[in-house]
Amino acid sequence: MSELDYRPFIPHPPGSKLAGPTRRSHAQARLKSPRAQELFGTWEKMFAEPFCGITTAGKAIPDLFTLRPEGAPTLAMIEAVNALMSRLSPEQKKTCCFPVDSNQWRHWQNTELYVENYGLRLDEVPQALRDAVMNVLRASMSQYGYELSRDVMRLNQFLGDIVGGPTVLGEWSYIFCLFGEPSASEPWGWQFFGHHLVLNCFVIGEQMVLTPAFWGAEPNYADHGPFKGIRLFQDEERAGLTLMRSFTAEQQQRAIVYHSMMGGDLPEGRRHFADNLHLGGAFQDNRVVPYEGLKGTELSSVQRRDLMDLVDKYLMSLPPGPRKARISEVERHLADTHFCWIGGFSETSPFYYRVQSPVIFIEFDHHAGVFLTNERPEKFHVHTIVRTPNGNDYGIDLLRLHCDHAPHHHHHRHDGPKKD
Repeated sequence: MSELDYRPFIPHPPGSKLAGPTRRSHAQARLKSPRAQELFGTWEKMFAEPFCGITTAGKAIPDLFTLRPEGAPTLAMIEAVNALMSRLSPEQKKTCCFPVDSNQWRHWQNTELYVENYGLRLDEVPQALRDAVMNVLRASMSQYGYELSRDVMRLNQFLGDIVGGPTVLGEWSYIFCLFGEPSASEPWGWQFFGHHLVLNCFVIGEQMVLTPAFWGAEPNYADHGPFKGIRLFQDEERAGLTLMRSFTAEQQQRAIVYHSMMGGDLPEGRRHFADNLHLGGAFQDNRVVPYEGLKGTELSSVQRRDLMDLVDKYLMSLPPGPRKARISEVERHLADTHFCWIGGFSETSPFYYRVQSPVIFIEFDHHAGVFLTNERPEKFHVHTIVRTPNGNDYGIDLLRLHCDHAPHHHHHRHDGPKKD
């Protein structure tokens, strides 16, 4: 059996994880399980904590981020959002629009469970509205980033088809929210989230932040049907593996935190039943993640170049200006950038890696099955996460700087999700 062959792990009834014929009935049934109650209960406690950002020691490093034009396609984004807004009813606007400083930014999740009572849900609106929402994403990202996100959505439908749950796992099972009002000078942004895809886009002037961002797929390729030929995350996997293999034996020893992805030398509690080895998943906005692995100062110039090439794989979703600005930002902190690894590094080995610095946090993880039945991580189930540590996820530090420099603006954080 090929290590990439997902077919032996397709569940057959009654082994399917699908618990109801509709999106809502599936969610209601699944939420009765102790595991789901534990997960969502923990998330709500984390959500109630004041935002700090992902840090290495519990306190954000100050003065890392500055307000400056970076060539974000703000006018095109405004045009796309205004076109969408012109199509929405007053009720739809009420349910999907929030103040720019709303704590609602932090309430995203990447499961298939449809538990939200807010936002514009794409599988419940006409095609014209879906197209208008997708035009916002298209205007805000590079062509690569847009296609990656669309392919994640398509593979979600592919997963739904192969496990017999197309109403629960669909191409349009995603929620859109708008924060603030589109403006060429004032802060605003949008959010898009659902199973295996989360995008948070904050905009101020010609500057933008596209984190937290989450792209994943189970399986990560389609070998039949309307989406045949889609295959994701090969470059992220290969670039990580290439970097790891370029290290000397001593460097590899320093980079490897644990050899096992399950059991073995992996400590109790390091693996999470939902996030697997990810540390920066949903509601982990204040996670303390100490540096691990190999430091930038311990790399050769060629290895530093390869590390930057790896980082760029995750920045390619940004438009050219912001992408260039993020690359420069990461390069400035290259000496303090850490690369760590869990797992093996043969062609067939599943693995996890993390790139972490004061200004970027990237995770790649091969996952065990959720809807497929593989109990161990396999290379056909991939999750990737990008965050901006030290307080600038959701552009929160830029928003703070803006408010500090514009005292006539009174932004009050709105805590908690919007209720019916």
